[in-house]
Amino acid sequence: MKRLSYIALIAILAACGGYGGENENKVSFNYPETKQVDSADVYFGTTVPDPYRWLEDDRSEETAQWVSAQNEVTFGYLNNIPYRERIKSRLEQLLNYERVYAPTKHGDYYYFYKNDGLQNQNVLYRKKGEDEEAQVFVDPNTFKEDGTISMAGTSFTKDGSLFGFLISEGGSDWRKAVVLNTETMEVVGDTLRDIKFSGLSWKGNEGFYYSSYDKPKDGSALSGKTQHHKLYYHKLGTPQSEDKLVFGGEAQPRRYILGYLTEDQRYLVINAAQSTSGNELYIQDLTQPNSKVVAVVDNVDNDHRLIANEGGRLLIQTNLNAPNKRIVEVDASNPTSDNWKDVLPETENVLNAGTAGGKIFANYMIDAQTNIKQYDMEGNLEREVELPGIGSAFGFGGREDDTELYYTFTSFTYPSTIFKYDITSGNSKKYIQPEIDFNPEDYTTEQVFYTSKDGTRVPMFITYKKGLEMNGKNPTYLYAYGGFNISLRPSFSTSRIVWLENGGIYAQPNLRGGGEYGEKWHKAGTKMQKQNVFDDFIAAGEYLIEKGYTSSDYLAIAGGSNGGLLVGATMTQRPDLAKVAFPAVGVMDMLRYHKFTAGAGWATDYGTSDDSKEMFEYLHKYSPVHALKSGTAYPATMVTTADHDDRVVPAHSFKFAATLQASHVGDNPVLIRIETDAGHGAGTPTSKRIEQDADRYAFAWYNMGVIPFKEDM
Repeated sequence: MKRLSYIALIAILAACGGYGGENENKVSFNYPETKQVDSADVYFGTTVPDPYRWLEDDRSEETAQWVSAQNEVTFGYLNNIPYRERIKSRLEQLLNYERVYAPTKHGDYYYFYKNDGLQNQNVLYRKKGEDEEAQVFVDPNTFKEDGTISMAGTSFTKDGSLFGFLISEGGSDWRKAVVLNTETMEVVGDTLRDIKFSGLSWKGNEGFYYSSYDKPKDGSALSGKTQHHKLYYHKLGTPQSEDKLVFGGEAQPRRYILGYLTEDQRYLVINAAQSTSGNELYIQDLTQPNSKVVAVVDNVDNDHRLIANEGGRLLIQTNLNAPNKRIVEVDASNPTSDNWKDVLPETENVLNAGTAGGKIFANYMIDAQTNIKQYDMEGNLEREVELPGIGSAFGFGGREDDTELYYTFTSFTYPSTIFKYDITSGNSKKYIQPEIDFNPEDYTTEQVFYTSKDGTRVPMFITYKKGLEMNGKNPTYLYAYGGFNISLRPSFSTSRIVWLENGGIYAQPNLRGGGEYGEKWHKAGTKMQKQNVFDDFIAAGEYLIEKGYTSSDYLAIAGGSNGGLLVGATMTQRPDLAKVAFPAVGVMDMLRYHKFTAGAGWATDYGTSDDSKEMFEYLHKYSPVHALKSGTAYPATMVTTADHDDRVVPAHSFKFAATLQASHVGDNPVLIRIETDAGHGAGTPTSKRIEQDADRYAFAWYNMGVIPFKEDM
């Protein structure tokens, strides 16, 4: 019976044009007609046409009709993939397990998130003791039936009596803030609106600090440019219109401002920046009436973060004169950098530190893997924390009086597991381990180092099922990011199991532009060095092919946001490298990205087309929208974006997809999948995530001519 089902499925696929073995997929597409307009910009004497400029208007009926028409074609194609529903069913089966997250103590309660399995949003629970029965505290699934309103940030007062949380609607970065009395569960005060890129930081029980922008006056709130961030103080019981401006605005124009209090609530700490890299650092002594905001660092040349204080002794993590970061101390009465003294000097490994229980926990990254060392507050080493294996650990932070903390450990084949750590003894005890339909012993992860175009040595993790034959025919999912000092570390993905158990390989290189090897590694992938990132990614694909893991016919390249740019640039520069491309929520128009929402803040990594003729020409050359060439055969491509993405506005993906469809020749489908009532990714309901993953895997396998789940047939 299984044999007959297998033959029948091949016949169905052949009839649909989705299975050809070594043959090309012979499917013709009638893409929606996308009109071209006479629009152009002039950069340093060069005229650059922009025929799809009209798609930047996310409020127009014409754009809405285009979105609808594109989705009709895309989902019509996806609906014809016979095993698409089987993939979705398997994803639901895998994800339908209880997921519990590390608890934190506030007042008399331990609070933690839990998901019963397929709930769209994680639910916040609480209990008074570890052995007591937990009760639902806040359930975001009740905010809206389809789960598209999410809880996007939380904050408790020091005594735990008040709870503030942020709400995101449809995945937007614009938030609302609500305050609850944790005993009565009554709402306290009014709902605050138009908060963006902010947390809530309580000052006693009286009020809290938060940051926001003025809503854009011109254009849509989802795409209009946001310029001057403002740090406000809100006093409970007063209207938002009376909130006090503390820092920023027209008088102190900064694009990003974050305000938070030290644990003892003595100092207000302000981080201010113009871009995603480099920040000023200020403090204000709240114990002194009418005290002034004092500069610790008054330039944005480096990154600085105040991690703790002991009275007037400040501990600061910085990469000033230390590309891999160090921790310094300074007296708050004279806090400028010429008075800093090392507590933890820079090492050869990148540092990210936290404090808990009167200790410093130094999280060092060694070839993208975690190494934790515990120091006293003077910088004396007490121990290295023993972790379960090679992977990633996080959660080493807490209050000064904590005697224990909860951390999470994960790796590619190690599901996220919570450990309880005794700060005095250094002993770790497994606290919660998930039960998943997955046997880690069936899989292996290796870390390899390959050589990029200019000779740079680049690391890459590769995960696959043990015993897999390296015959060049294994479907391989190559995923990367490469930007903004962000490090891709080992982590577990339940949805990835579907790919692996069907003979797939998952590969994750650590490209330049990220933070895996400190600021030098980051800078090597920015501005006029951005091509290094694309070269690193291309070299990763070539390595996988050369070593027999896969071949171009079975390679899918993927990335999101800056990683979407990575995929767009790679497929335009090397359309022959991969069979399938998944550019997700990507920055695709490098000449105009800085004109939308907070895009101007990315200039430190990218540069802008307004900077200089040289910078314009560099951006123009690799900008995915502009690098597409008419008459070229591109990989089977599914661009993905969302209608509420106000981080990387969907116009990037709209214009790229329209240009791709006009340029592409050959039988590979080039489609765009546009999610509705969703944003850049955060807060996306479980149901939508399952559908998105199912569609990606189905699209990849279908275009590779691979049939999954053969063992079920």
